[in-house]
Amino acid sequence: MVSPVLLLIGLLVLQTPAAPAGDLDSAISQLGSFDFAQRTEAARRLRRADPAVVVPALEAAARSHADEYVRYRALVLLSGIDTAAMNRVAADLLGDRNDRIRTVVYAWFEHHPSPGMTSRLIAALPREASEFVRPALLRALAAAGDGPELQKLLEPLVFRGDDLFRGSVITALGDYGGRYAVGSIRKVAMLDGPLQDDAVTALGRLGDKSALAELAALQKTGPRELQPTVSAALCLLGVDCGARIRFVRETLTFAAAGPAQGPLLRGAVHAAATLARAGHRDMLELIVDTALPAADGAVRDSLTLGLGTVILREPLAALELYETRGQDPALAQLYRDAFDMLAEDFEKEQFGAAVRRVLWTSPEGSPRRNAAASLLDALEF
Repeated sequence: MVSPVLLLIGLLVLQTPAAPAGDLDSAISQLGSFDFAQRTEAARRLRRADPAVVVPALEAAARSHADEYVRYRALVLLSGIDTAAMNRVAADLLGDRNDRIRTVVYAWFEHHPSPGMTSRLIAALPREASEFVRPALLRALAAAGDGPELQKLLEPLVFRGDDLFRGSVITALGDYGGRYAVGSIRKVAMLDGPLQDDAVTALGRLGDKSALAELAALQKTGPRELQPTVSAALCLLGVDCGARIRFVRETLTFAAAGPAQGPLLRGAVHAAATLARAGHRDMLELIVDTALPAADGAVRDSLTLGLGTVILREPLAALELYETRGQDPALAQLYRDAFDMLAEDFEKEQFGAAVRRVLWTSPEGSPRRNAAASLLDALEF
């Protein structure tokens, strides 16, 4: 039987009355409040307002509100409500003075590539040196395709620049199928250092079996904490996947049993998250089931952070797990903790938008619809 409380939540999400324009203006201004609860409630009101009214209000605020933080938050909220309006505003704000605004714009075009924007994104790269902004632009460029100009631009960046930016390029190329850079990424994978995890993971995601020789060598010579990531990459390349998953599982379970295994635990969590994002739901469950009872704070934090990297990119998998586990409040709290550890407002908004779409399209009274309404409420969307 469907809980009356869950039905009420669903009805509140679906049937919130349209707010007067003055109330919307007030809510938009409160997006910049110093009070977290007030900011959160203002965002909830705006998400539930009539799109015909709230979209123009958010667009105007993103373009010209006097408070720069309000501009940023308005743009983030708009991205989860109206695609056409966001495409228009993002194109206009590509060169905005506000670093946060540009980061959201680049993230939008990562998720919504537009051939007409590629040349403008390329032109923006020389002037984006901020460690907070440039990675988002690099991901947007990697997502834009594999045309000759993009290949010529991105592949050299695997070896050029700060490690932070190089890691962003390597990860983005792995995520968006940049096989043209496999040779360069293979070389990075063989070098000890902070980029080795990123390079090995990218090789697995790219699915190019020309990397098997390097990965086999790393199995023999690579550091202990890298071995789970090597196993995950080999699994993604179709090499004895069952055995590789068992190794990741056993390593994570072992490393989580004691506080002295920090580097190994981080490597195992990264590997499990990589596999979970590739569709291995048992790895998502492994992270959750290890995190929930964890008594050691550092262990729980490592697991929770890894969980966040999965659920932000795989919101439907997160919702499905929440549904199958009976809308467990402890799981919802774990999701909240993961969100709190990640400063990725745009990605969080896309998570909420994806769950809202499930709510709108699921049959009334169905378990999936009830779970979606409950999760939105629990995560304060």
